[in-house]
Amino acid sequence: MNWLDKLERKFGRYAIRNLPLYIVMLYAIGVVLNIMTKGSYYYYVALNPYMILHGQVWRLLGFLIVPPNANIIFIIFVLMFYYSIGESLVQVWGAFRFNMYIFLGVIATIAASFIVYFIYPSTMIFMDTFYLNLSMFLAYATIFPEMRVYLSGIVPVKVKWLAWVDVALLAYNFMTGNIGSKVAIVVSLLNFLLFYISSRNYKRVSPKEIQRKRAYRKASSAVSNKPYRHKCAVCGKTELDDPDLEFRYCSKCNGNYEYCNEHLFTHTHVK
Repeated sequence: MNWLDKLERKFGRYAIRNLPLYIVMLYAIGVVLNIMTKGSYYYYVALNPYMILHGQVWRLLGFLIVPPNANIIFIIFVLMFYYSIGESLVQVWGAFRFNMYIFLGVIATIAASFIVYFIYPSTMIFMDTFYLNLSMFLAYATIFPEMRVYLSGIVPVKVKWLAWVDVALLAYNFMTGNIGSKVAIVVSLLNFLLFYISSRNYKRVSPKEIQRKRAYRKASSAVSNKPYRHKCAVCGKTELDDPDLEFRYCSKCNGNYEYCNEHLFTHTHVK
């Protein structure tokens, strides 16, 4: 059992279940502000340690509304894509692990900005969630390498190739960027590597498997209120707690251990 398993057993019930939706909603607010202020809002919400230490404490969370950089025509599709990425990661990792990935990334980004500021106080730093979003996409591409996306709605490209482009972009930005960019890149990659190592036993999931799981949850949403027939061996939830939960037995565990859809791929096998 690794450190994530231990934390999930203790605090898993506090996880935000719809975090991908809330992330996209925050970005939508940023899009509206961007239109209303013609982009100038960024300099009032971006993560800036100097401004925070001089009273603008809202920047500690305000930078979370800065949306991915995209043309206003395509921003809706970009936000839908990020929502899909988040939901897919929740399907494989579970809500708690996805929460941990995002919140650790946010905390690490804030910490990194202050470290850079205290080392180089003369450097003007403005940071947002750009590299955190890239690290989330890398996690998605690692689990769903064969998934296809359509560039400009026309050209199909597998996400694993886009991930390599992102890696090249990170390398270029690291070599040419300022100290703030370099630290932000290192932090985002450390977050990705931390979860990759902790989750290296997860199997890669095909798009068809995700669609099948979603269809099953919809079909099983009318579970009646009677003594439960299924119970997760990790979190203890039953179909009475959430009628949308899907339960499966693990063939790799020694015994009849049943798991909900959040822990089917993330539990420690019983030997």
